[in-house]
Amino acid sequence: MITIDTALQSTISLVRTALEEDIGDGDRTTLWAVPSDVRGYARVIARAEGIIAGTEPFDLVLHEVDADLVTKWSRQDGTHVAVGEEVVEVHGCLQSILMAERTALNFLGRLSGIATMAGQFADAVAGTGTQVVDTRKTTPGWRTLEKAAVVAGGCQNHRRGLFDMVLVKENHLRAAGGIGPTLEAVQRRALAEGLEVEIEVATLAELAEVLDRKPDRILLDNMSTDELSEAVRIIRSCPPPRPVIEASGGVTAANVQDIAETGVDMISAGCLTHSAPPLDLSLLVDG
Repeated sequence: MITIDTALQSTISLVRTALEEDIGDGDRTTLWAVPSDVRGYARVIARAEGIIAGTEPFDLVLHEVDADLVTKWSRQDGTHVAVGEEVVEVHGCLQSILMAERTALNFLGRLSGIATMAGQFADAVAGTGTQVVDTRKTTPGWRTLEKAAVVAGGCQNHRRGLFDMVLVKENHLRAAGGIGPTLEAVQRRALAEGLEVEIEVATLAELAEVLDRKPDRILLDNMSTDELSEAVRIIRSCPPPRPVIEASGGVTAANVQDIAETGVDMISAGCLTHSAPPLDLSLLVDG
């Protein structure tokens, strides 16, 4: 389990790496052009409509550069921002603000873009009873931040990593000798450790083979909406306890509502983290 302290330390390490990457041994332009005693403030303005996420790493970037910088947030994680609206003011040494600008905006823009896409997916399935969840298709090192942004946008997190759930996929089945041997190998151990077992199926024939083995979850992969509807009907006709039904594969903002209307419990969408464009944000010095 990732604790709050561990997550914070990971973010601080990521922030320091990003600053080292950008500033290196010095921001020549700012250090030579802007006197170190000039103070003032800058505003971050939204150039596109969206949902804000990433306020914590933004603040951490600023404080790593200059602990005396002060932020005054007009928007918090999970809140909507319109074009032209202010997101945050930063007060203090202008030299420090300019050195931190790009790295801070990279975090805020990237994470707000994920939250914005998550919001679009959440809106699309509203009222269906289906949840949209993320996947492990995250930027290496950014998983905790990106998954937090998904939640800020109104969707939910799937497993955090390989350690907190058993998810048997196609390659596991091929390597372990099929559905029967694979589930036999993992279910007893998973029960002992209090972990859920989910298995991926791609056809209704595979679904029939899986049902008698009573996994906690079934992942219906790359099925058509007709196949999903039939799979849901079959699973729901089984005696309880019934597995949670998840759909995945080729999920987009254009088809997520159709998938939800098949009656699945969850839809996993890797695009939330691997394809969300950054939210367009600008930092402008005002005084």
